[in-house]
Amino acid sequence: MSSNRLRSIVPMFGGGTQYIETLDAILDFVEAHQPTSDELVGWHRGSFPNVSSRDSIMRRASYLQQVGFLHQANDHWELGDAGREYIEQGDMATLLRIMCDRNVGLRSLLYALVAGPMTLAEVSDQQLDTHPELGWSRGETDMATQRVNWLRSMGLVEKRGNEYALTEDGLQFTESAVEEWADSDWTPSVNDAGMSAGTYEATVHARTVDPEFRATVLSRHNRTCPISGVDHPGLLDVAHILSWSDYPDHRADLSNVLALSKTHHAAFDRELFTIDRDYRLRVNPEFETESDVLQRTIIDRDGERISIPEESLKPQYVTQHNAPLEWV
Repeated sequence: MSSNRLRSIVPMFGGGTQYIETLDAILDFVEAHQPTSDELVGWHRGSFPNVSSRDSIMRRASYLQQVGFLHQANDHWELGDAGREYIEQGDMATLLRIMCDRNVGLRSLLYALVAGPMTLAEVSDQQLDTHPELGWSRGETDMATQRVNWLRSMGLVEKRGNEYALTEDGLQFTESAVEEWADSDWTPSVNDAGMSAGTYEATVHARTVDPEFRATVLSRHNRTCPISGVDHPGLLDVAHILSWSDYPDHRADLSNVLALSKTHHAAFDRELFTIDRDYRLRVNPEFETESDVLQRTIIDRDGERISIPEESLKPQYVTQHNAPLEWV
């Protein structure tokens, strides 16, 4: 996967839910005719009502070239590597992988939507919070609209009133992507190289998560461990309430995860402490330590309400996690 991904996602002609139909038509035309730029412009003008601007048409062709769908050689257009792969495979999974591989933010938006439907303003804020390198202005929704429309065209997102929600296909993708995309080399644009690490220590063995999922979780929790106050991204883990190994369907569920320091994540996995439905810290009475840090951040805070976003965890997940713990 390229780490130099595109920050701007360009819309296709034909309407907000027709991007893929338009993409397919362009690729079919280019494969059959290897057109010049003039011929490609002429085809667009003949195929889409009210489309006449050469600059607008060529901006879309340039975007498809950057993604890898098209390639220009001696003023003739042909299929690029991604275009040939997509046509040969002919499935939406291939297209989705290509788009996520080349465009910043599509995966993290899908992860965010697992937690619930979002308005365009919320989509815009989520993208900027997780990917500050996007750089658009707060309150701007044009770029958020293009991201949503690409995902709608792929059948992963649907519009419900003024909100956008995952479809069943979108949910299935996020459930598998958090592990399948774990080897992504994407590095968030922050002043901390440690943020890019996707691997964290677990109770039994090391496991790896998609760096975009990790970045989404850390952004949602203000990049701070609510137990220890650690706010260095390289020292934070994604901690699952319902365990990664026992509940694979909830691995990419944002309402099942916390951002914890590596030490406090290990303590949580070893059931030395937990949190209850009211977000109060509950400490295992058998937990003894001579560490000033653990005494101050865990034992001395027994019964204290920790600071995490309201409704960020599903109460039933917390109840299910705590059910075997006799001391809760």
